Amino acid sequence: MAEALPLQPGDPSRLGEYEITGRLGVGEHGAVFLGRDPSGRTVAIKLLHLRVSGEPAARARFTGALAAVRKVSGFCTAAVLDADVEGDRPYVVGEWVDGPSLLQLVADEGPRGAAVVERLAVGTAVALAAVHRAGAVHHDFEPGDVLLGRKGPQVTDAGLAGALDAVNAAPTGRAGEHPSYKAPEQLSGVDIGPAADVFAWAATLLYAATGRPPFGDDAPSEVMQRIMYDDPDITALPFYLRGIVADALAKEPAKRPTAAALLGRLLDGSGPLADRIPESLVAEGRALAGGSEPSAPAPA
Repeated sequence: MAEALPLQPGDPSRLGEYEITGRLGVGEHGAVFLGRDPSGRTVAIKLLHLRVSGEPAARARFTGALAAVRKVSGFCTAAVLDADVEGDRPYVVGEWVDGPSLLQLVADEGPRGAAVVERLAVGTAVALAAVHRAGAVHHDFEPGDVLLGRKGPQVTDAGLAGALDAVNAAPTGRAGEHPSYKAPEQLSGVDIGPAADVFAWAATLLYAATGRPPFGDDAPSEVMQRIMYDDPDITALPFYLRGIVADALAKEPAKRPTAAALLGRLLDGSGPLADRIPESLVAEGRALAGGSEPSAPAPA
């Protein structure tokens, strides 16, 4: 479980109607706090590195870019509950997931076993397929965005990078980011869409299975070179996942399966995963794979 730290000088005690109770950390997009909504429910609040006060067009672009993601509730995603960019301290409120990130868990305890990697493969593919079905793209999917709570893997920050790009007019794949989980097209800044999330999905699974970024963790220029031209070693993955992950790592976006197609292959009746994954997750995955409307998961 991620434990909240005491608030630091300068941290807010309240944002809008939300009481701030502790600091969870600082990410690329802003500081993350633990908080409570007016009903007493625990939430995660991200105070963004963003200033749009007095810029109504920028605020409209930001909220518009998040609108699609806010439609995705459940389906292995940490729901976006609220967003306020009206004042000088813009923030996004999300569902609180009581568990560590995949990044933290692997750093602390090492690579995950086959059963966990299989559950991650299906759960995160369900999340991405639901996000893509809503008309959004994650853009920044990586191990730090997979939270491991009691309900299984939950993907967070879906669509946030795109919303920030809509305000800043900066291309996804901004300079300064480490490229470990970026797709080739994100490095070139051309034709970035849902296929980039599929590439990152495969790279994230390799991290879970090996404990290392699949293209290395040395100088960004060397990592970028490998992403563009080299294929990572996939032998640490369970055998049944290797071909699917290899296809998801295709250098050309058009040659990768969609997230829905990933689910179709993962949960094919002739394969072993459907019998090892919770029935509710299998039902959601098969509905998304078939293009039908899944039943919304019951709220926690």
